[in-house]
Amino acid sequence: MGLRDVLQLQLQLNELYHRFSLLSSISPLSLLSISSKHTHLSSSLLSRRRPRRCSLRTMATMPSSSSRLRNLVPLSAIAAENATPGGASNGSASSSSAATALADDQDDSTAEVGYRLPPPEIRDIVDAPPLPALSFSPHRDKILFLKRRALPPLAELARPEEKLAGIRIDGKCNTRSRMSFYTGIGIHQLMPDGTLGPEKEIHGFPDGAKINFVTWSPDGKHLSFSIRVDEEENSTSKLKVWVADIETGKARPLIQNPDIYLNAVFDNFVWLDNSTLLVSTIPLSRGDPPKKPIVPVGPKIQSNEQKNVIQVRTFQDLLKDEYDADLFDYYATSQLVLASLDGTVKEFGSPAVYTSMDPSPDQKYTLISSIHRPYSFIVPCGRFPKKVDLWTSDGRFVRELCDLPLAEDIPITTSSVRKGMRSLNWRADKPSTLYWVETQDGGDAKVEASPRDIVYIQPAEPLNGEEPEILHKLDLRYGGISWCDDSLALVYESWYKTRKIRTWVISPGSKDVSPRILFDRSSEDVYSDPGSPMLRRTPAGTYVIAKIKKENDDGTYVLLNGSGATPEGNIPFLDLFEISTGNKERIWKSDKEKYFETVVALMSDEKEGDLLVDQLKILTSKESKTENTQYYIMSWPEKKAHQITNFPHPYPQLETLQKEMVRYQRKDGVQLTATLYLPPGYDPSKDGPLPCLIWSYPGEFKSKDAAGQVRGSPNEFAGIGPTIPIIGEGDEEANDRYVEQLVASAEAAVEEVIRRGVAHPNKIAVGGHSYGAFMTANLLAHAPHLFCCGIARSGAYNRTLTPFGFQNEDRTLWEATNTYVEMSPFMSANKIKKPILLIHGEEDNNPGTLTMQSDRFFNALKGHGALSRLVILPFESHGYASRESIMHVLWETDRWLQRYCVSNATDVNVDVDGSKENVGLGADSETKAVATSGGGGSEESNFEDEVFPSRQRSLLW
Repeated sequence: MGLRDVLQLQLQLNELYHRFSLLSSISPLSLLSISSKHTHLSSSLLSRRRPRRCSLRTMATMPSSSSRLRNLVPLSAIAAENATPGGASNGSASSSSAATALADDQDDSTAEVGYRLPPPEIRDIVDAPPLPALSFSPHRDKILFLKRRALPPLAELARPEEKLAGIRIDGKCNTRSRMSFYTGIGIHQLMPDGTLGPEKEIHGFPDGAKINFVTWSPDGKHLSFSIRVDEEENSTSKLKVWVADIETGKARPLIQNPDIYLNAVFDNFVWLDNSTLLVSTIPLSRGDPPKKPIVPVGPKIQSNEQKNVIQVRTFQDLLKDEYDADLFDYYATSQLVLASLDGTVKEFGSPAVYTSMDPSPDQKYTLISSIHRPYSFIVPCGRFPKKVDLWTSDGRFVRELCDLPLAEDIPITTSSVRKGMRSLNWRADKPSTLYWVETQDGGDAKVEASPRDIVYIQPAEPLNGEEPEILHKLDLRYGGISWCDDSLALVYESWYKTRKIRTWVISPGSKDVSPRILFDRSSEDVYSDPGSPMLRRTPAGTYVIAKIKKENDDGTYVLLNGSGATPEGNIPFLDLFEISTGNKERIWKSDKEKYFETVVALMSDEKEGDLLVDQLKILTSKESKTENTQYYIMSWPEKKAHQITNFPHPYPQLETLQKEMVRYQRKDGVQLTATLYLPPGYDPSKDGPLPCLIWSYPGEFKSKDAAGQVRGSPNEFAGIGPTIPIIGEGDEEANDRYVEQLVASAEAAVEEVIRRGVAHPNKIAVGGHSYGAFMTANLLAHAPHLFCCGIARSGAYNRTLTPFGFQNEDRTLWEATNTYVEMSPFMSANKIKKPILLIHGEEDNNPGTLTMQSDRFFNALKGHGALSRLVILPFESHGYASRESIMHVLWETDRWLQRYCVSNATDVNVDVDGSKENVGLGADSETKAVATSGGGGSEESNFEDEVFPSRQRSLLW
């Protein structure tokens, strides 16, 4: 993954962190978080109220080396969109609508009308102003501080939106709906001594401007960004593109024509050179939106008279009819224009549904991608027919590169792909050379083929009908290329079924040099991860592998940046690696005793030619259990670090929180790891056991050894990413023994916290979000002896409603009927006797977790007399965004835990020593009171999009 991609990923994580992380003050309650990565155990305060914070779980596939970039955003593409509503410039409580009643914290639940607020201690933490995001200039001499607001009000989520082709569109702005935004931009000069100069504010835009898509020009002299402002009746204007001069800080509209607006449904604008941008605009000829016919022209018909085999997941927000298709065309169609800093505007091509614009490194060409009809009613727009054309950057059409048909038939098996050209990109180390990959197995992972993928390469304008050249053949699925030069590139391939991942060394410019495997390992084996090559920025603005030189040494060295997973936790490192011999020298590693440090980026890459190891300059992040992340610049050969940020502690109430990483074993021998969070000054020997909350998320593995490896660091700042391991070794599928392994993991965790004396065996609660909610319901059904109550948010409970796979299940309902039925807590609703709180967003758009899942599960519970409560959050999606909703979730969580965990006096047949009576678990009745907790993730998707609430008497993860 390149620096740009890593930083973009971190922007998304950072936005989630500030929008969805929920905090709590803890009275008597403890927490345990179980993980395939590592489990987190946390005990609450005794009788004091102290705020605690919960953290957002990172994606399981995300490189650990980048996991702490909470405030860093891409150097060339800062786009604050995807998942947060736009709206008012602050997120204060006063911005809620008149129809929204915010009640004070009360124990009486009879007042069912209105939103509720947790105690002031928690409100203060939730409303703490977020830290700014950072972005470095191309020459690494300036830093942007991108300022943002706190949580948005519910009124912003209530804005009308069109749900079309798998995306949600704000018709007023002609953008994706629920966009986040920045409220201001500050520029700091990075001084030679590593300090920051005084802040210079970008100025000139309207009051209350909402800023998006901040992007540096290639020469670092200008910024481009979009601006929208509030209008009457809480509506927001369409977006305009603005530019700012870095030296003066003065901002102005890029296009003077007041009728030209940005179309930001897909790609929005990109710098073609230092003075010209290619901008996606709303066509001037566009009229009013199409009107829905009062009487339909005919029935809605879908046909499969050709007997095609088409299996699709439960995608949401799809097109429903021809009117929807027309509406999608209306909002998504753009007119591209060339807009220069001197005010010149020129149309580029004809209107179409353009989805991306990618200029070549030499700025001579641009790849233009678009989608077109026929559309589909069963798959989202990412699978619509796709066309990629090559244009010159001044607007001359060159040639069509591909026109892929509608892809409704991609198999559900993991590692299956679309047929035809994929991953069409520019070589980062060449002026204008294209490369792409094509499947040889029809895109079906179940088909045996060798090779499975072939990577091709071709000049932008081939001479004399020159055919594409084969660059490399792969027997696994293509996973990307890191380019360096004609002598070096790294090609990645992987296969999910076996978790195998390979890295190949190739010489793109030397046909006589045979490719060789550099690394061949399991993607689950984090202990063997050698790290990823560090990339440097080229003068063209692309990123290539940084070659490093040592004095009096002709070897070819690169820098490998690794997470450094060990049985004691992650100890990130930077290795000087010789490509030819495989020899490596560790030139930097994190302080494992107190701090968690990571290498973020090269800061000496503005120099041309190979980089000398004694002249390296890198950006690092540093944090501890009680100190939030700060950034440093470290220079060789002294390796002296200069701190460049001094962010205040966002939650000073949490500074004295205790944190410890612990290890324990499941009954089948699987090693589990956890992080134990304890109240300040808490001593179990003196203070006794506490109520405990376990918040977790299951994860699949192919081996016990991989599941037992430690992931994460005990020195990270109040943030975790655990899961419960579900293992399917060899030909066995993980879900074949899902419930059995789920219960075993929970028992091991509960046993550990009881053994340590931090958890009261009668007062252990369990909870989770998305797949973690699914887990919670299953544990209450199949391990009722462990838990006094549960909290399940935004889950899926009936697997027959997701018949073509879910999470990483590749088999259909008809291929694995028993698995689907046995895994569905809906089918065991009659077994759930412990109190369960269900929470769900009314507008959940995540595949699989339709709001209907919670509705039907609650009705099933009610039909069997279960003590249960269902909370549907208006306007909220899979992750909860508004201040009102998040505060209310905290109130609901605290009320539930206080009532059914903290105050629980029920006899659950567990004594303090951990022994219990046989409760019907089969032959194995030697289980003990257990507790678990962990991170969360999105059902059927790898993107974590959720809230982790905690509250006065509980700490949730």
